[in-house]
Amino acid sequence: MGEAGKQHCDVLIEAGWVVPVEPHGEVWEDHAVAIVDGRIVAVGPRTQLRERFEPREVVSRPNAALIPGLVNSHTHNPMTLLRGIADDLPLMEWLQGHIWPVESAVIGPDFVRDGVSLAIAEMLRGGTTCANENYFFPDVQAETYKRYGFRALVGLPVIDFPTAWAKTSDEYFGKAADVHAAWRDDALVGTAIAPHAPYTVNDANFHRVRDFANERDVRIHLHTHETAQEIRESIAQFGVRPLARLDALGIVSDRLIAVHMTQLTDAEIALCAERGVCVAHCPESNLKLASGFCPVCKLQHAGVTFGLGTDGCASNNDLDMIGETRTAALLAKAVADDASALDAASALRAATLGGAITLGLGAQIGSIRVGKQADLVCIDLDDLESQPLFHVISQLVYATGRHQVTDVWIAGRRKLRDRQLVDMDRDALRANARQWRDRIRTIRTA
Repeated sequence: MGEAGKQHCDVLIEAGWVVPVEPHGEVWEDHAVAIVDGRIVAVGPRTQLRERFEPREVVSRPNAALIPGLVNSHTHNPMTLLRGIADDLPLMEWLQGHIWPVESAVIGPDFVRDGVSLAIAEMLRGGTTCANENYFFPDVQAETYKRYGFRALVGLPVIDFPTAWAKTSDEYFGKAADVHAAWRDDALVGTAIAPHAPYTVNDANFHRVRDFANERDVRIHLHTHETAQEIRESIAQFGVRPLARLDALGIVSDRLIAVHMTQLTDAEIALCAERGVCVAHCPESNLKLASGFCPVCKLQHAGVTFGLGTDGCASNNDLDMIGETRTAALLAKAVADDASALDAASALRAATLGGAITLGLGAQIGSIRVGKQADLVCIDLDDLESQPLFHVISQLVYATGRHQVTDVWIAGRRKLRDRQLVDMDRDALRANARQWRDRIRTIRTA
């Protein structure tokens, strides 16, 4: 105990408004959050927590909302270095004609390390504290996330053709087992098995994916029902839609993170609800690639949990989860033909707790509750663009930009202070990104 019987805490964050996400839709005015050893130990009125705690540090943000850290439920962060390289093209032309050829020329540990580093900086400056990663060289990804104290679920890739990461199915699964073993007990970095897509993974490898996930108790991170072309080709090759094939292979379960899901029947939605499938909804990438529309309101009404993801910078072209949340809310209304669909509180929940549950981290992060990890974000609501302020959650979703993020904590450690990165060199990141630009330009013009 401290002075006058007060309890010690590492940090006391005081905010004009605390938006806990749990309970749903609530906003607590003039509240504070106390943190000890990276966890939330108390949430309550500011005056009460001032009387109760003797903090080592007080962060006072009377004009800010304190929210849970945003969770990016699907991304390819090394591809930050391919931002804008091939725009305004349909998915398969974009992939086969541009992205894959460039990747084959540059992919390797340095590309992955530098791309993830740039992505972490961008995500922190936008209030994102956790990412569900899907790319090659997961060992390098994990090391980079750990180096910067960023929370991540790193996908262990499986695909039917040789890449710079692995040449054979046995090598993909062997390396996946090694990376999982190296990180299975880490506090910030976890793993999932990540078969690329139904059209790039055969039945035998899906069986191995199922067994790998069951034996190691990990999620399955899979692009699924992304385009109408994928559906047509599956019917032509296998006689069934992809989800039916995956179900027969034992993949459709509460381990599955189904990414995109723009092509769904009511029966498929019901199947996902029955099996406990979670969906990673990437509205801006789907819009930009004209892939289709995920029926999130139908998923919501059926009881399917979903989070929001940006996808990679090569197809979005940013990692702005605040912008993604606004797009998700607006698009849901248009798709459902219902202005009340995916209201602001539900959109914010999808970007925080929905994403956390999707990644299997709902007990640790995603809401501001005692006992959870202190992954927290302060957003300044005093800018002219946020005035006048009537409803905090509506303002956060519909009228706030990532430039208003002032402070970020991950597991109680400050990662952004007054808009400045705490332990990352912005100038060095910029210079490094430019040298990759010059290198890729030379490759493309050769």
